Amino acid sequence: MIEITEFLERRTRLLSQLDKNSVAVLPAAVELTRSRDTEYPFRQDSDFFYLTNFVEPDAVLVLCKDRDEQVASHLFCRNKDKIAEIWHGRRVGHEQAKKHYLLDNTYPLSELDEQLKELVNNKRVLYYGQGTYSDFDDKIWNLLNALRGAPKKGYRAPEIIKDIRPLVHEMRLFKSAAEIEVMRKAAQISCEAHKRAMCFAKAGATEYQLEAEIHHHYAMSGARHPAYGTIVGSGNNANILHYTQNSDELKDGDLVLIDSGCELEGYAADITRTFPVSGKFSEPQKQVYELVLQAQQAAFEQVKPGGTLVQANQAAMSVMTEGLIQLGILAGDLDTLLENQACKAFYMHGLGHWLGLDVHDVGEYKLDEADRPFEPGMVLTIEPGLYFDEDAQVPEQFKGIGIRIEDDLLITEDGFENLTAGVPKAIADIEALMQR
Repeated sequence: MIEITEFLERRTRLLSQLDKNSVAVLPAAVELTRSRDTEYPFRQDSDFFYLTNFVEPDAVLVLCKDRDEQVASHLFCRNKDKIAEIWHGRRVGHEQAKKHYLLDNTYPLSELDEQLKELVNNKRVLYYGQGTYSDFDDKIWNLLNALRGAPKKGYRAPEIIKDIRPLVHEMRLFKSAAEIEVMRKAAQISCEAHKRAMCFAKAGATEYQLEAEIHHHYAMSGARHPAYGTIVGSGNNANILHYTQNSDELKDGDLVLIDSGCELEGYAADITRTFPVSGKFSEPQKQVYELVLQAQQAAFEQVKPGGTLVQANQAAMSVMTEGLIQLGILAGDLDTLLENQACKAFYMHGLGHWLGLDVHDVGEYKLDEADRPFEPGMVLTIEPGLYFDEDAQVPEQFKGIGIRIEDDLLITEDGFENLTAGVPKAIADIEALMQR
C-alpha cells in the first residue's frame, strides 16, 4: 500500500518543476461503453492516478503556481448524487476528497467550467497533455478562445502551452521504495499463477482454461485484474506475438507460451514462460529453448547502472545469431549476419520495455539522442524470443516452435534484482515442477 502522503509529495515535486505563473490541467480517464447499457471496467488514467490516487472517472486535477512561486492543488470530481449512487456505486464527493486526498481545494464537477476559467486566466504558461481525451481537448481550446476573446473583462489566455507529460513521465520512470514493494508483490502473485498454469497444463485442456487458472489466482491473491490481455498460445499460436484468442486445445508434443501478469494497486507485472504441454521438452524444443535462455542471460549481464537496453539487445542478438548458425537455421559469416541483423527474421520484437503503472510504461529510451543508461530505481522487462512459424524457411524439426522468456528486472546500485525469478525457467526445473 502506498501512503497518501506519497501522492502529495509527487504533486509537490511536479509543481517545483513548473514555470512561475503557470497552471497544469490533468483530466482523469472517462468510462468507455462496451455495448448497450454496459461499460468496460473503469481503469484510471495512469498519470492522474500517479498524482492523486483518485479512482473515479471524469475528475480534473489543476495545479497552480503563481508569480511568487506559491502553489495550490485543485480537484474537480463528480457531484454527490443519491440516485446515481444507488445504481452505479458510491462517490467520494468533493468535501471528502479534500481531506482524504490531501488537496488544497476541491469542487463539484458541475463548477468546472466556471472555476477553470478563473484558474487559467492570466497565467503565462499552460501545461496540458493534448491528444489523450478529445472531448477534454475541445474544452481546453474553447476555454482558451473564450479568454482570448474577452480582454476588456480582464481575461488573458496563457501565451505558452507546454506538454505536461514529459515531466510526469520522467518522475514515473524512477520507482520509490513503496512502488517497488507493490511491484514485488505483483510479481510474486504473477509467478505463482504461472506455476499454477504449468501444473494444470495437459493435452485436451484449452488455452482459455489455462488463462482462467491464471486469472483465478490473481483475483484470489488480491489482484482483481490482469495488467493486459493474457496470451496463452499453444503450438503454432505461440508464433503470433500478441495472440489473445486463447481458444485452441492443447496438444501432446506442443509447447505453450504464456505471457501474463497481474495488476496490483495500479502496478503491472509482465512474465512470459514457455513450456511443454506434456511436461517434457523434445530435443528440437530443447535446442531452441536453451538458445533463448542463453540470450536472456547474456542480456542480463548488461543490465546494471551505466548499461543500456541497446547493449543488452546486442548481447542477446549475438548469442542468438551464433546459435542459429549452429542449428543450421542461418548460414554465412557471423559478423555479416550480425551486421545485417539476420536473426530478426525470427526475433521480430524489441528486447524489453519499462514497467510500472503501464505494462509498456512511460519514460524516454534516449537522452539527447544517445541511448539512455540504466539507473537505480528503473524497472524493465528482458524478453528475447525465437519464432519459427509452420511455413518458415527452417529445418522441419523446428517448424511450429515459438519461444519467449520474459522477466522483470529492477535496476539496483550494483546490478539488478529479478522480481520474477520465482517462476522456473531452466528446463530441468520446469519439467520437475510439471511432473509433480
